[in-house]
Amino acid sequence: MALLRIQSDWYIYFWLLYCKIYSAIIWLFGNHCRGTDKARAVITSGIGGQSLGSLHRVRTRRKKTQQYHRTKHVVALARRPSYKRIVMAPGASTAHAMMEDKEKLLAPATIRSRRISQFAPLLIALVGLPARGKSQLAHRLARHLNWNGESTKVFDCSEYRRRHMALYGSHDIFRADNQQGSAIRRQSAHEAVQDAVIWLKDGNSVAIFDGTNITREQRRELSDYCLSDMGFRILFIECVCEDQELLERNIIEILHYSADYKDMSEEEAVDDLRKKLEHYMRQYEPIDAGLESIGFVRVENMGETVTAHKVAGQKESGILGYLSGMRGLPQTIYFTRHGESEYNVLGRIGGDAALSARGQLYARALADYFNAMATIDPVSVWTSELRRTKQTAADIHAVKRPVRALNELDAGICEGLTYEEMQERFPQEFAWRDQDKLRYRYPWGESYIDIMTRLRPVLSALEDEHNVVVVGHQAVLRCMLGYFLDAKLDELPYMNVPLHTIVKLTSYGYKYKVEMIKLPVECVDTYRQQPKVRAEQNCSINRSTAEALTTVPSHYDTLPSNLWQSPTEAQL
Repeated sequence: MALLRIQSDWYIYFWLLYCKIYSAIIWLFGNHCRGTDKARAVITSGIGGQSLGSLHRVRTRRKKTQQYHRTKHVVALARRPSYKRIVMAPGASTAHAMMEDKEKLLAPATIRSRRISQFAPLLIALVGLPARGKSQLAHRLARHLNWNGESTKVFDCSEYRRRHMALYGSHDIFRADNQQGSAIRRQSAHEAVQDAVIWLKDGNSVAIFDGTNITREQRRELSDYCLSDMGFRILFIECVCEDQELLERNIIEILHYSADYKDMSEEEAVDDLRKKLEHYMRQYEPIDAGLESIGFVRVENMGETVTAHKVAGQKESGILGYLSGMRGLPQTIYFTRHGESEYNVLGRIGGDAALSARGQLYARALADYFNAMATIDPVSVWTSELRRTKQTAADIHAVKRPVRALNELDAGICEGLTYEEMQERFPQEFAWRDQDKLRYRYPWGESYIDIMTRLRPVLSALEDEHNVVVVGHQAVLRCMLGYFLDAKLDELPYMNVPLHTIVKLTSYGYKYKVEMIKLPVECVDTYRQQPKVRAEQNCSINRSTAEALTTVPSHYDTLPSNLWQSPTEAQL
């Protein structure tokens, strides 16, 4: 027993000795780390003054004074002034300070951009030589953004330059050594940017600066002004064109439609534009990601290749997606309503009615028109899923594609009613519709805004198609034509798209030429004028039935009684 007791005492003795040695080692190691931190703090405080690093070290020393060397952990301030607390092991403060100093060096390039909200206005600045498709891209992008609810406007630097010149003289104004010309161009660019800033300050979402911005200095100054001074987001879009066929087409459009060359002969205009391009090419500095810290998108050959660098933000990402699917090819698009339907004759809205006798005649005339073109320039046909559009396009010799998004506006509880019945059953709804037809939504139905939303993918696809015939409905075609013609939203519900008429759109640059082709088949007129246009019209919910029906078009009861007969019966 005595032997066992002596053996246990030795175990206790060695355990106490081990703890003493371990404590001494920990104490020596802690003193060494504190000495290193102290020397580093003295050096840093002598260089940086009251930097974030020095604040960190002062606070660390204060904690050590209060808790002495027995403290197992040191609580320090985080590197950013949010006073977020972090727990660090002894000796880790040195590594933390080194990481802090490294991030302070990177801060000037990153923190400034982080402070700008995702909801801040966006300035888009175009970059590139003339005839590279910048204006076409700018206006197509503005049309797309406006349609998606982002109020957007293009500020063309060339228009501001023309305000300072009564008449365009020659290419000399674009020479680098022409001081007067350079001053005019700088002033024009400044005015365009200032108007873009005013536009954004007024609460709008996007401004597009359509200029060349060919030097790195110009881009740096514009970027600093937007980010530092105005607090706006900025995205550069560089347009590059190496496709000779596309470049020649762009040059031809400039010669035909630019205001600079309207008073020149063709030979003079070609020579002047060639020398103008030479002046710009001598000064052009393409965007280089290694030399410029800006976010940009490079678009080659009008969407053939799209490259993005430092693109961040919801708006910018949406723009990048749009540019990725864009093609700058000339196009012709045909729009037509279905032939006259039975509901058109009766004055009823919506439904899935079949064609009337005259509607069937129009379907044959429409097929004859496009079948005659098929040998020269074949077409494809898009219809809705409703029966009257399919019947209208049935005899056209082309590939037909029913698209659900092209269906007519859903009138909800008013589907299949005449305007007279709607006024009788739902006078309040009828009045509200007249007050704001664009935003009015039928109970259990749709509004024009809803149609615009479901048409977005169709319009994006149609922008890059050629020789497409869209056989649709009145409300849907109003929205589609309004998009391509860049009409004001409040005008959409009252655009006149008559029956038995082909609307032909032909692109030139970023605009479209409209041609109305009326086929010789009679039909009813379903167009209802805007009630508010008439001074005596009352759109309140307390108006009388006569006031409510003032602009309603005539229908069945004012038409000949033999309308429903087939063409053969009518001849008999």
